[in-house]
Amino acid sequence: MKKIPLYYIIYLLCITACGNGEQKTGEETKPLKKDIMVKADGKGDMILLTDRPANLETPLWYFRYDYTPNDVFFVRWHLANMPSQIDSNEYRLKVNGHVNRTISLSLTDLKTKFKQYHITALAACAGNARSHFDPQVPGGQWKNGAMGNAKWTGVKLKDILMMAGVKNGAFEVAFNGMDEPPLESVPDFVKSLKIDHAMDGEVMVAYEMNDKPLPLLNGYPLKLVVPGWYATYWVGMLNEIKVYNDTFKGYWMKKAYLVPKGIINGDEKHDKLAKDLVPISKMDVRSIFVSPEPNSILKANEKCELEGLAFDGGDGISKVEISLNDGKTWQATNLNPELGKYAWRRWKCNWKPSAAGTYTLKVKATNTKGETQPPHQWNRSGYMRNEIETLTIIVE
Repeated sequence: MKKIPLYYIIYLLCITACGNGEQKTGEETKPLKKDIMVKADGKGDMILLTDRPANLETPLWYFRYDYTPNDVFFVRWHLANMPSQIDSNEYRLKVNGHVNRTISLSLTDLKTKFKQYHITALAACAGNARSHFDPQVPGGQWKNGAMGNAKWTGVKLKDILMMAGVKNGAFEVAFNGMDEPPLESVPDFVKSLKIDHAMDGEVMVAYEMNDKPLPLLNGYPLKLVVPGWYATYWVGMLNEIKVYNDTFKGYWMKKAYLVPKGIINGDEKHDKLAKDLVPISKMDVRSIFVSPEPNSILKANEKCELEGLAFDGGDGISKVEISLNDGKTWQATNLNPELGKYAWRRWKCNWKPSAAGTYTLKVKATNTKGETQPPHQWNRSGYMRNEIETLTIIVE
């Protein structure tokens, strides 16, 4: 199939620097001044990060939905060369390597020869909220919209590997998609998991997202779903699974997406960088504000519902606390019921500011293991952001 650079299918409709920096209260909100809103193929209005390859951020107000709509679900690609369309009848998923037999599966095979599996899970880019790091670091300057919560439907990876017959001595499983490097010098984007993780019965190959086929820009026709782990492992347009009897030594596992070893939130000092690095993996505990949005203007003595989201790598959120006075005191918020241990969990809190002024609000989550958020966190790559979130509100 002919490969077309993805930026050709990013048709920018009404590229504008939207808004004037002021936010409205209530249900209607507008993007901040620096946000460039675009429409890509199969997508609604999203925030443009890059167009080659396509990287699009979900506007914050969509996080008021428990399940992020498919047409505004964030988009993250590393390589620019990829199909602009895929023939579902011709498509095949190849499984090879250290297996008893190489198999080639069609979409129909996956839907008819395996038991269907569902899981609700949050996909979050490792660099989500990178723009908030201080000191600033290079890389895509995501705000909080490089994540999304969805119901995934497909097949357990374990069942696919069992059909191929994993041989004794299998050590890692690698995953490749249909996106290709634009130059020979650029390494192909391939990720891997240890065999025990790949066979845990939760890692899956999804063909549906929120009960609909995957959007092309989110990895159609198949996407690897690794619940609780950062989305760098969630390989889209998946077309090859390869089992190795040794450590997979690909660039994107050995040179990229590395964090300090043994540090829960990947923290390091900018003047004393860690020397021992390992591949990023499980998501840390984090919480964010969703409503009101930054720089919103509220009225004194009027009730306001503060709302946000909390999540971790699957241990579960036990509490979310909010401070209305820049961290001097903290109070518990109300938690919505869980959508699943790998999903985000919504928190809410009523607030009635008694006087005009500028307020600094903070929020922090704690999971069932007692892990919480630090006052400050930084690393050279801008990964795993989980510093206590701050929101500035103006009250008139």
